[in-house]
Amino acid sequence: MIGPLRPRPAVLPDSLQQRLAAAEQQRRRCPRGRYAPSPTGPQHLGNLRTALFSWLIARLQDGEWLLRIDDLDTPRNRRGAEAAIVADLTWLGLAWDGPFIRQSERRGLYATVLSSLRRAGALYPCRCSRRMLADISAPHGAAPLYPGFCRHKPPAWGPQEGRLPSWRLALEPGGLLWDEQLGPRGRLDAQGEVGDVVLRRADGFLAYHLATAVDELSLGISDVVRGADLWAATAPQVAVIERLGGTTPRYWHLPLWHDAAGQRLSKREQAAGLEPLRQQGLDGPAVVGVLAASLGLVPPGSRLSALELQQQWSLEALRQQLSDASKT
Repeated sequence: MIGPLRPRPAVLPDSLQQRLAAAEQQRRRCPRGRYAPSPTGPQHLGNLRTALFSWLIARLQDGEWLLRIDDLDTPRNRRGAEAAIVADLTWLGLAWDGPFIRQSERRGLYATVLSSLRRAGALYPCRCSRRMLADISAPHGAAPLYPGFCRHKPPAWGPQEGRLPSWRLALEPGGLLWDEQLGPRGRLDAQGEVGDVVLRRADGFLAYHLATAVDELSLGISDVVRGADLWAATAPQVAVIERLGGTTPRYWHLPLWHDAAGQRLSKREQAAGLEPLRQQGLDGPAVVGVLAASLGLVPPGSRLSALELQQQWSLEALRQQLSDASKT
């Protein structure tokens, strides 16, 4: 059994504490959602549906909606993808508030948080290779958990044999809990179901869980809308937020997209994005109808703008509809 490291609370620089406090005040004052695509190619239909519902949930609360480009993993970024994201959202009538945000321009913020966690003893270096970890078996088909091989070794942050370590967040025993809007309260056991998560990779890239958690806090995000396939990814982000003393957002995990026959939409169909729909002669309102009909908000074949969709629903009615769709 992995024993606790008993890390000290992370002490953030005064300027960052003030920034997070201001974001928390903003969050309490005005609901705020976000859409966070990666510029790795054409947007999948499932991503665009998430964008629509994220926008809708924010607007039904008279809140703000931000666009954040998750472009930290630079080897995967594709030229022209960011512009295509902006064009797709504009074509669908989904306007965001303020200039859009690039994670690549926030690396200093993430590095400051990472350094604070390290000084607090919340992180430890890990030199396990992917090949070593690939041999770990996972019960019942679950994702393999990191077994803590490096957790109690003397910390050595510098390169060894030409390689830097990854940095892992040492999770304390107990449950990681979050507010789930479309189902029972989310809960995963920190050590039995999540494991110590990587916050900085061995290749030097900052990890998704760190950047996402810091952004939710520093941007004052109150509502996170995404697909149900990312439900388990919530726990590591909650762990980071809690370690920083922040408040977790409300999470809306949308059911995965199924076709008229009840079959899950294939990756190939989703990856085709908007182009096949445009080739069929569908305009923006027709595509909004397709996206909304996939979760039963409008009849199939409907044509309406995002604003008209907003005018047809209340937040409570939408939550009930999405909850019902999640059960089917």
